[in-house]
Amino acid sequence: MSDGRELYTVGQIARRTGLSVHTIRFWSDSGLVVPTDRSTGGYRLYDAAGVARFDLVRTLRELGIGLDAVQKILARQTTVAEVADIHARALDAEIKALKLRRAVLRTIATRGGTTEEAMMTHKLARLSATQRQHLIDKFVENTFSGITLDDDAKVVAQWMRELPDELPDDPTPRQVDAWIELTDLVNSEDFRQRLQQIALSDDSSVAARYGYELRAPTLEHAGRAIAESIAPDSAEGRAVLNHIIKPDMPSNERTELQRWLEIVADPQVERYWQLIAVLNGREPSSPAVPAFTWLIAALRVHSRAARLPL
Repeated sequence: MSDGRELYTVGQIARRTGLSVHTIRFWSDSGLVVPTDRSTGGYRLYDAAGVARFDLVRTLRELGIGLDAVQKILARQTTVAEVADIHARALDAEIKALKLRRAVLRTIATRGGTTEEAMMTHKLARLSATQRQHLIDKFVENTFSGITLDDDAKVVAQWMRELPDELPDDPTPRQVDAWIELTDLVNSEDFRQRLQQIALSDDSSVAARYGYELRAPTLEHAGRAIAESIAPDSAEGRAVLNHIIKPDMPSNERTELQRWLEIVADPQVERYWQLIAVLNGREPSSPAVPAFTWLIAALRVHSRAARLPL
């Protein structure tokens, strides 16, 4: 019986701690908090240490720690810090999964589509980082297999592999959409063949001579022409063309340049880089293909006009 210490009944502990009588009895029956004594009527009694133990168990349970782990903590078989670390990492994984699920649901709600499309969206978004990287690596390897790449092309091929290790913890619908669109793109045989044509076109002497220095003036002058609605086949268009391409460029070089641009100025390739940027959390560059499309149209018209007999 009592040894002079203040003892508490199950009902008193329930009022002090806010726990239900049923919970107190269950934890006691589970061996988490053993009664200090029994009353003459056989009711369980607990001392102040027992009450404090109930408070500790409640705290651990509210943190999501299971009864088996609580038992080990109380028996000093493990520490609170160790258990907390395990549960924190488990919660991190659960939160990440929930955020991804939310992003997928938002994407499905925005895109609409069939049940099959919704299932495919979810499946693609759940691919592990290793699986996603394998898909892109396989695409790049298959695309450039059998093609001898120069150093610049090798760098570009490596850039094409640059996926993030993981989708962000809170991926936006835009990022989920980007991954789905990228998956469709790399599974396109037409896209793969287009990239092969571009890789092979880099052997062009015109590409080596004008490829890198052409971008800035094209974006500036052809971009302005588009903004001002200047038609490529107009007199104003010819003046714009002369700002981009020197008027005295030999006709054979103009023809080769035009053919090279028709290969490399590809909207699908540009879209690939935009999707990679979105997945890596970067804002994609402004589209350059429209400006080059304008340039190609101007080259076709004015180069042909220059060759016509007087």
